[in-house]
Amino acid sequence: TATELRSLIGRKDISPVELVESCIERIETTDKALNAVVTPTFDHARDEAARAEKAVLDGDDLGLLHGLPIGIKDLEATSGILTTLGSQLYANHVPEKDQGSVANIRAEGGIVIGKTNTPEFGHKGKTDNVPFGITKNPWNLEYSSGGSSGGTSAALAAGMIPLGTGSDGGGSIRIPAALGGLSGIKTSQGRIPIGGNTPPGSGLLTVKGPMANTTEDN
Repeated sequence: TATELRSLIGRKDISPVELVESCIERIETTDKALNAVVTPTFDHARDEAARAEKAVLDGDDLGLLHGLPIGIKDLEATSGILTTLGSQLYANHVPEKDQGSVANIRAEGGIVIGKTNTPEFGHKGKTDNVPFGITKNPWNLEYSSGGSSGGTSAALAAGMIPLGTGSDGGGSIRIPAALGGLSGIKTSQGRIPIGGNTPPGSGLLTVKGPMANTTEDN
């Protein structure tokens, strides 16, 4: 679990570099069939992992998510990383800074390993769009991974990432979590601040929330 991995990192029993490489290998092995991680950020993740490893070895104070690879839903603005909102209108949109939810993850040591698929503007309970296509369910490729956080759901269920982000207004965390056999939390409004630089069209009626394999991880 993510909780166990974070403990292993803190005890120097596993390196963030090893963990990131393991996730990258898993994504490269499985995602061709699933289409969950639509914008990989492997070079960035490797750089962050090296810095995270050094912090552990130097005895620095470590954040809650230190060294953990995390999939970020493609509705959340990420500095220097393509953020499409699942729309052809934003097919080339690269924000200059993180929105608040992503900035908080980075501040706690989380490593962005890629952006996960979402339907256009998150407005559907099935994950498919024009820029990237459909995301399938790892348990059965004939089935849907749900939506709108279906990319995160598929990546988690297939073991590509230990943690991922979602957002929910009408079931967009709860539906894909259920269809993936996962745990997800639709948080209370404002519990996780959306923060500045919110991409156009992402809406203020939705909330951000975590998705993981266990309730403890969330």
